[in-house]
Amino acid sequence: MDLLQPTGESCGVFGMYDLNGGNVAQTIYYGLYALQHRGQESAGIAVTDTLNGVDKVYCHKDLGRVNEVFHEKEILDLKGNLGVGHVRYSTAGASTRENSQPLVLAYIKGTLMLAHNGNLVNAPRLRRELANGGAIFQTTTDTETIAYHIARERVKSRSVQEATVRALRKVQGSYSLVVASPRKLIGARDPWGFRPLVIGKLDNAYIITSETSALETIGAEFIRDVEPGEVVTIFHNGRIESNMDLALPKEKTARCIFEYIYFCRPDTSFDGMSVTQARIIAGKLLARIHPVEADLVVGVPESGNMAAVGYSMESGIPYGIAFTKNTYVGRTFIKPQQSSRIKSVKVKLNVLRDVVKGKRIIMIDDSIVRGTTSNQIVNMLRDAGAAEVHVRISSPPFCHPCYFGIDIPNEEQLIAHNRSVEEICKLIGADSLGYLPIECLSEMAGGRPICTACFSGDYPIPPPNEDIRGDYVK
Repeated sequence: MDLLQPTGESCGVFGMYDLNGGNVAQTIYYGLYALQHRGQESAGIAVTDTLNGVDKVYCHKDLGRVNEVFHEKEILDLKGNLGVGHVRYSTAGASTRENSQPLVLAYIKGTLMLAHNGNLVNAPRLRRELANGGAIFQTTTDTETIAYHIARERVKSRSVQEATVRALRKVQGSYSLVVASPRKLIGARDPWGFRPLVIGKLDNAYIITSETSALETIGAEFIRDVEPGEVVTIFHNGRIESNMDLALPKEKTARCIFEYIYFCRPDTSFDGMSVTQARIIAGKLLARIHPVEADLVVGVPESGNMAAVGYSMESGIPYGIAFTKNTYVGRTFIKPQQSSRIKSVKVKLNVLRDVVKGKRIIMIDDSIVRGTTSNQIVNMLRDAGAAEVHVRISSPPFCHPCYFGIDIPNEEQLIAHNRSVEEICKLIGADSLGYLPIECLSEMAGGRPICTACFSGDYPIPPPNEDIRGDYVK
């Protein structure tokens, strides 16, 4: 993504319920490790024992990556067969320990453990209403707003799953949500289906998590996707209850196209579409629409790689690996400060000089946001001896802010805003530049309804009329 651009996707969630009573913390740890690409600011796990000491929750969370937050002692101390885990990237709101998740809420009906991936466009208004009613907030996240509404609705509902449905009727925006009550594991996905959420099974344990890749990592069986607008409840006896009261007609769903382009791991399937296959399709389309004579096609790791493979397959130009990547450096586009991102370019990537020297290079990346690091990578290729650098982008120009989980604050910060492709090409220092046309995105997603608002400005939900980034949003 312009590899190191300051857009971000908010979080990964992982819930697990071992019906045999086994401890789940270690498995959740590995599940979160598989979701680390979705958030690197904080990590957390909360568990409870549904067989002994119900309502007592053990929780550990802190700033940092999964392997920095958790060590053997922390995992051993988390004893329970029902738990929720979270990795966080804040699309807004402070990056503080208090804002790390899962949230643990004690109320008159017991306890709730809650982890959320997404952004609510009406979070400020809901928060003000709660505050005016006497609510005291411990965080600046919209996740806490959801938790309060579930707790309030639970007092007048027959079950926690009914309370969850009633609470979610009040919120607008994107959410993939995992909630654990004393004896139930609940997953919920917003009616538009912006973010992925899947159900899996490992022996006699059930999992609800953000990506199928997390299921693969722990050796779990994929059962199915949670459908847009669905609330799924897993009971102590293994029964799965589905509530579709929040659902919209399928044609109105709006999966985030950036899940296919960038956010998901390549070994993930999002609503039945292989992310790897989606990226290969994008590369093939780029080769047809923006051909150029060259000697080698290369991808900017990681999400540019499979699009580069597709471009090579379609064009017949050899595919090569031009970059060596330090795998111990995270996705630098989600570093909180611009200075951190710029300093991270050469820390994260280096060019293989022998591969590119004297060659005409087609460089495939998934997007250009601000353009700063695209310029640096092009210059790195030239410094390594590339004769030409032709840039191809497996998405359209990024022209509009997103309110559903991508951290784009305003249009003025986007290089494509009020600039032509030729002007952008000159700014990043490439010999030529070609974007994937917006009309190709549906084919990339296998015909599934998608949200293209960051490219088209056509929002499936009306944009908020106030700033949702400040202290109110995750």
